[in-house]
Amino acid sequence: MRVIYRVAVSVFRESVRDRVLYSLLVFAVLLIVASYLLGQLTAGQDLKIIKDLGLAAIATFGLFIAIFIGVGLVWKEVDRRSIYSLLSKPVRRHEFVLGKYAGLALTLVVNVGAMTVTFYSVLGYLAWLADDTARAGWAAPAMDPALLAAVALILVELLVVTAVALFFSTFSSPFLSAALTLGVWIVGRFNDDLRHFEDVLESQAAAVLARALYYVLPNFAAFDVKAQVVHAVPVDLAYVGLTAAYGVTYVALLLAAAVVVFERRDFR
Repeated sequence: MRVIYRVAVSVFRESVRDRVLYSLLVFAVLLIVASYLLGQLTAGQDLKIIKDLGLAAIATFGLFIAIFIGVGLVWKEVDRRSIYSLLSKPVRRHEFVLGKYAGLALTLVVNVGAMTVTFYSVLGYLAWLADDTARAGWAAPAMDPALLAAVALILVELLVVTAVALFFSTFSSPFLSAALTLGVWIVGRFNDDLRHFEDVLESQAAAVLARALYYVLPNFAAFDVKAQVVHAVPVDLAYVGLTAAYGVTYVALLLAAAVVVFERRDFR
């Protein structure tokens, strides 16, 4: 456990020094702040626009961080040949993989937290400027705690994406890993449609493949409750808990698969 902790801290420090990470984070923060200005252009809908753009910014730039940093976690060590010195130390391969994942997961938590604080700061500023008439027209308060449910599920989704990226990085190049991870995410967003492909496809083989993908690939659409919270539709906490548990289970399975692949990889 101590080895995993050390690897995780090393990954976190390396990620914090990464200029790409800062660029993505700054751009996301600017977009969240800019959403306030864009919201002012639509009378009566400014709060919904700010909430929608803010949550979208957190999800989108979190996805970029998860993919473009996650796919290089293992490859960097192999490319720099530092993997040989690492594995010659008392570091087991599964500890290396789990430590890498924990480090990036911590990076994601910190960055999503920073974007969330900025998001709520913008909403708080809007609430401070609004008069009683404007507040009366809001379906939910500006700093609605229900927004945290959407942020929590976004974070779980990003943790699943990170696990997918790490799995592919154990046996492929960064470019291929990024392409495969993005492909899995896109298909996972339309996962529910795969279940009904047999109704529109004439090929039985294609229908069987679609059904198999439905059961194997993660259902990323389940993590998306942004529309509900923006329009003040109640989100059941039981749903949030079950969906989070689904995500954690998927992460565990992906990490187990990544460990198996990495254990069998020959670096000679």
